[in-house]
Amino acid sequence: MPTKVPFKVIQSSSQDDRFSSKELETHAPTVNGWVSSRFCLYPQELVLKLNERVRIRKLQLLSHQYLIATKVEFFVGEGNRDSLGALHGSNFSRLGYVSLSDNEKTGYRARELKSVHVDCYGQFIKIILHKNYINRFNLFNQVGLVAINIIGENKDPHVQEKPQPVSSEYTDPAMWGLINRPDYISPMDDLAFDMYQDPEVGQIIRKLDAKKAEAVRQERYDHAKKLKQAVVDLQKVGERLGKYEVEKRRAVENEDYDLAKMKKVQMEEYRLKVYQQLQLHNLLDNKPTRPRNDPPPPQPRPPPREPDPPAPQPRTPPPPAPPVAQSYEERPIPTLRKQPAAAAPEPEPDFYAAAAAEPDEIQTTPREEEPEPMSEKNMREASAVIDVYGLPLVAGAYSKNWAHREDALLKVYKEMSEMGPDTPRDQCKSKLRAAIFLVQRSIKDKVFAVFSASLKLLKMILEDYIPQHKLGKADVTYCVDKTMPNLLAKTGDSAARQRVAALNYIQDMAQYKDVKATHQVPHHATQPFKLTIPSRLALSRVELVERLLKDLGLEKNSGLNVDNVMKFVVPALDHTAGEVRDAAVRVILDLYKAVGSPVRDYLPPDDQATRKKPLYKNIFDSFDRIDGKPTEAELKVQKQAAEKKKQEEIEQLQAQIAQLKDLQANIGKEDEEAGPSKDEGKEDQKSKPPTTHSKHRPPPREKSTLNAPSEAGDDVSSLMENMCIFCGERNEAFTEEGLDLHYWKNCPMLRRCQHCKQVVEIAGLTEHLLTECDQSDNFQQCPRCTEAIPKDEYDEHNRLKQCVVAKPEKVANHCPLCHQNIPPGEEGWKTHLMGKDGCKSNPRRVQALEKKGGGRSGPGIKGKAAAKSRQQAGSRVGVRGGKFGGKTPRGK
Repeated sequence: MPTKVPFKVIQSSSQDDRFSSKELETHAPTVNGWVSSRFCLYPQELVLKLNERVRIRKLQLLSHQYLIATKVEFFVGEGNRDSLGALHGSNFSRLGYVSLSDNEKTGYRARELKSVHVDCYGQFIKIILHKNYINRFNLFNQVGLVAINIIGENKDPHVQEKPQPVSSEYTDPAMWGLINRPDYISPMDDLAFDMYQDPEVGQIIRKLDAKKAEAVRQERYDHAKKLKQAVVDLQKVGERLGKYEVEKRRAVENEDYDLAKMKKVQMEEYRLKVYQQLQLHNLLDNKPTRPRNDPPPPQPRPPPREPDPPAPQPRTPPPPAPPVAQSYEERPIPTLRKQPAAAAPEPEPDFYAAAAAEPDEIQTTPREEEPEPMSEKNMREASAVIDVYGLPLVAGAYSKNWAHREDALLKVYKEMSEMGPDTPRDQCKSKLRAAIFLVQRSIKDKVFAVFSASLKLLKMILEDYIPQHKLGKADVTYCVDKTMPNLLAKTGDSAARQRVAALNYIQDMAQYKDVKATHQVPHHATQPFKLTIPSRLALSRVELVERLLKDLGLEKNSGLNVDNVMKFVVPALDHTAGEVRDAAVRVILDLYKAVGSPVRDYLPPDDQATRKKPLYKNIFDSFDRIDGKPTEAELKVQKQAAEKKKQEEIEQLQAQIAQLKDLQANIGKEDEEAGPSKDEGKEDQKSKPPTTHSKHRPPPREKSTLNAPSEAGDDVSSLMENMCIFCGERNEAFTEEGLDLHYWKNCPMLRRCQHCKQVVEIAGLTEHLLTECDQSDNFQQCPRCTEAIPKDEYDEHNRLKQCVVAKPEKVANHCPLCHQNIPPGEEGWKTHLMGKDGCKSNPRRVQALEKKGGGRSGPGIKGKAAAKSRQQAGSRVGVRGGKFGGKTPRGK
């Protein structure tokens, strides 16, 4: 089976003083590799000597990240072990070459690993590196290799290899072949494994892998599974330890010895935990695990190592330190630790620390304990804060004990409060930004005491610290931008106390002098939210905007305006929670009271389709109440009352006309009985032509109260006879059938509806299209010109705004044919629809003008009699429309 083959570098063309070729003989995360000398001559050569002649199966090359050769050639050579004659070129055979990438795409940060599979015999390997790639980092035209790896097997025909016997547990040769594949190369021998693993942990992983193979041969599959998981976990441990070692070496190079010492202690503690867990699982030996109640040995040692294969002994770990509470992610290998037989009667305040520590080790109160060490991840995250406030304070802010977290914030509060006004500006800013980092993290804390301390610190920073040290607007904006997202998220907390505290604090913060000038709080508060967020958070967000709207108003410097508030609140109308929708409606109504109609531009159009939705119907009805207009329901009631009153007036008029007719008939009979003498009759006939309706009464008859009604009846009858009550035209052909034909075809005051074919008054055409027509659902009233516009043309009509604005009814009527404003009243309609210079869009006007020569036009009837007459005439031919002489109906 191929394995890693050790080698020595016996010749190199050149080398840099700091990067010797001997570095290639060791594989570890901290190796620097070989680099050629500055401005060297090309090609550069490296000659490697193996310990013995082997069959080479794989060559691996790890290139430098920016000192990169364009091409690398490989040669294999034979030679006498006791001579250097093999170094001559004639003894080497060329295997081939590989080309390397210029690494420009990765920004010269990644190292390229090349693996070449070969099959040859030899004891010497020669590597030739050609000219380098030119880049801004390679100033001296050098090439470099970080590591070289050779994998092979002892297949020298002069060396007799003993065959490996088949295990007694397996008599099936096929199964034995699956376990012992001759071409199998272990991942532990790969160069990528050694270059990123701690060497000591790497040796343990190799041993565990060998034990896993042995367990498979013995069919101990549970144990093999356990070993497999341990190998996976240990690989992560080795990578982390390797990373710590690199960081420690970098700290030493930078002469940061405090950080180097901390890294060293961190590595030793971490390594000790790994060894203890390995011993607990009996992964490396078969000794029984030490009982939990036994006292720990004074100086535990790592697990014993087997003599074959030889490996360097691991360093002795330091004496065991008290157990440190760590999060689950920081534990390298999961362990099954026995729970204490009897649980403590009362839990400790810090649940997580108590769960991780042994029962007999919990002896001090939370505030007397020291904060546990920070994890590497947290230290990287808070590196800038550590530089400002120190590691102990930041460790307390990251502690699992809430008391330490609260104390850390209070210490920051005290330190910032005691800073004098003469403190350098750069130091003030660094303190500010570090404190905001801790506040930003503490706002999310579940413990109310820690959350309150973070709000206290933030308030001091915004109200006192920034004005005292005369920091700029950019620093205020930085504080608000960093903390507002977490504060808004806190308004949806399940704990009511924290939720209310967050809402109240944001409301107060918006009033701070320096914060108010930035408009940052309204800006963050009015950011639209997704409908999928919890209803508690959505309700708090809408209530916050409602509060800010009442406190700040819509002033120029408030940060709130119709646009950002409506864009925030309109999507909330579609939220699934009813309380969120109700809160959004309240905000919209408050905004409408302040600014009026601009709010309507952000809502759907106010039409019948929209009002079918109860939510929008409620909103638009509220708008009408705010404007002092009746709502749709109130208009409907008023319309029904008006129709009822109109019907009563018609019935009264009908009764009066019937009474007048009866009186006229009675007076006619009396005149005949008390008629004049024949002589007087003849004289009268000679003096005047006979008339059908005489207005003279016998002189001897005394005046009676019935004379006035009788005369009125005669006037009404004479006026109604052979006359159109709409246009006032008289014609002998205007019998009942003749009038019907006149209404249907010729009357200039009427026209047929193009949609339902009914005859309607032109003055009431708009009202007919909106309410009475069969196609009324297809029309919508324009608020400018008050005309009925088809819905498919309404958007374009409203966008162009080219229509003539209708005036109030006392000032002018609005013609629906020519779309112009005309004189008010009934006479205005007649003049416009029938006059010589009248409506040019009325086709019947010309006919009426031509008939003026032959027909007679009367003055028409006014008042209740006219209304009654038009009602009777309209009922015969189906004339529909509004009240004659009225204005075009306005929008409701």
